[in-house]
Amino acid sequence: MKSNFNEKQIQILEVAEVLFAEKGFDGTSIRNIAKVAKINVAMVSYYFGSKERLLESLIVYRTSDLKNQLDNLLQEDLEPIDKINKLIELYINRINSNRGIYRILHFEFTSKKREQNLQAFSELKKGNLKSLETIIEEGQKKGIFRKDVIIPLITPTILGTFFHFHMNKPFFENLLNLKTEDLYNNYIKTNLTKHIQQTIKALLIYES
Repeated sequence: MKSNFNEKQIQILEVAEVLFAEKGFDGTSIRNIAKVAKINVAMVSYYFGSKERLLESLIVYRTSDLKNQLDNLLQEDLEPIDKINKLIELYINRINSNRGIYRILHFEFTSKKREQNLQAFSELKKGNLKSLETIIEEGQKKGIFRKDVIIPLITPTILGTFFHFHMNKPFFENLLNLKTEDLYNNYIKTNLTKHIQQTIKALLIYES
């Protein structure tokens, strides 16, 4: 699927993202998207075909540069643990900046049928897992990381912590006195990211 979109397509994608996040994927129609984007329904269908294909395009639009960033990270001259820390930082920043699309993907697209239909999401997850495997295997070869790590469970550990924190936003805002959106986002960028990095490090590194 192509990752270069024209101005009109980007306008449609950005409207769709907001509506999907607000109303849910099933609760949003092509007609809703066309109305808010102030364009003809036929135009949406012409560019994207179906609502599923539109969502696939949205995933590609929002994540194509993540793949490049991960590829660059793999090439960097860093120790494996530093690469893991950077990868976690990348993930958390990316998800926190695009909460809408990730919320849709992780909470609405858990059924097998949907997963099979949404190839772009599947490809994204496979690519991300491959990057993680490459870094962890490098650390294992160097004798730094444990050999018994269950690599596919690392990503849910990272994302699960973030999503639990975010889905309970009012509770944590009150508990941690995060009175503004800036304070909340800064807490995610610093404290929460560091906590996740320490958790993953504890899972990967041999106890001394």
